[in-house]
Amino acid sequence: MTTETAAILVLVFSFIILLVLNVPVAFCMGICTLLGVLILGDLPAFLIIAQKMATGIDSFALLAIPFFILAGLFMGRGGIARRLIDFANVLVGRFRGGLAFVNILTCMLFGSISGSAAAAVSSVGGFMIPLMNKMGYHRDFNASISITAATTGLLIPPSNVMIVYSLATGGIVSIAAIFIAGILPGILVGLGLMVVAGIISARHKYGKGERFGLKEAVIRFLKAIPALLLVVIVLGGILSGIFTATEASAIAVVYAFVLSVFVYREVKMKDLPTIILQSAVTTAVVFMLIATSMAMSWFLARQNIPQNISAFLLGLTSNKIALLLIINLMLLVVGTFMDMTPAVLIFTPIFLPIVSALGMHPLHFGIILIMNLCVGLCTPPVGTVLFLGCGIANTTVTKIMRFLLPCFAAMITVLFICTYTPWIALWLPRLFGLIQ
Repeated sequence: MTTETAAILVLVFSFIILLVLNVPVAFCMGICTLLGVLILGDLPAFLIIAQKMATGIDSFALLAIPFFILAGLFMGRGGIARRLIDFANVLVGRFRGGLAFVNILTCMLFGSISGSAAAAVSSVGGFMIPLMNKMGYHRDFNASISITAATTGLLIPPSNVMIVYSLATGGIVSIAAIFIAGILPGILVGLGLMVVAGIISARHKYGKGERFGLKEAVIRFLKAIPALLLVVIVLGGILSGIFTATEASAIAVVYAFVLSVFVYREVKMKDLPTIILQSAVTTAVVFMLIATSMAMSWFLARQNIPQNISAFLLGLTSNKIALLLIINLMLLVVGTFMDMTPAVLIFTPIFLPIVSALGMHPLHFGIILIMNLCVGLCTPPVGTVLFLGCGIANTTVTKIMRFLLPCFAAMITVLFICTYTPWIALWLPRLFGLIQ
């Protein structure tokens, strides 16, 4: 056995063992990479790992992440969710199972503002699940809808994981382009979940629907306009070239601060230190993941792992449909045991050369990658959104699984539609001149 082979085996097995021992993913990646470099013996291990971690987060584009995290926290505490729920109720609350539709639509709207699935399931689910329980919907159904719908915010911009993907491609995919590319797939996932919710609601006769007069509808719409304007400001500014995605994130913080503190008045000045501290902690976790995964990606690239995996998969079959199916299945499995950020940073360099050889646009692949990992957020054993939603609903994973499975079916169906229909992801970026 060569030294290079031994280093790769040490990296892989130490990573798996550390994951099984429930060591945080960032430390798993850092430790296993360090061990792999030590096995090679021809590099100053500690120095090279520290250097790769530092250069990995030395990016102007990454400044958007802490700003969007802070903006999302302001939105989560600033009464935005409740006003979006009232607005969504006007649009879809009149139908059978209306509150389920309201839940899904509000998660889509809130996710497009906060860019966080955890924030969506906490803010929207924290309000909607008790309300749906009170109105006769089954608790486990309510939890499953909140959990799966919360992930749409990772596809509908702005989204932190899209910024991470842009970084992982080395700037091949611009942040603006992938922001716009996620809109249609995100809407399709939401519509797929609405179909499932509608069928289940009709079968169990959930919700009679609620109608609103024109005056009430207008009032609710006007109250929601300030929150909805954030999306217009962020995306409109980026697309018009007024500011970059990073600058847009800073503007989002200022707007969210003004909206939460002075307009809706749900956030007090005394709450600011707590909110800023929470955003700092979350940012530190994300950046630690990025730093260690960039070091790990460097090691994998040095050992030609992406090229070898690419050659192996392309050697299995030249059929594009079959290869994309294999990649999707592998990513679905990855999503069940790995968090989104490290998964994007590790597997983008591995799979991007393969799909590029198949003629797939990197932007299209980014959307497919994120859609796969969104499913993983809702599945055990690492599904953070799953466990958060179960905690809010006061139920268990086992109990909600019978309602989750149809939701998974809808998400995976949309995933494969988007995989084999590239224009869904590429149409809007081409329309706005972001790609050729």
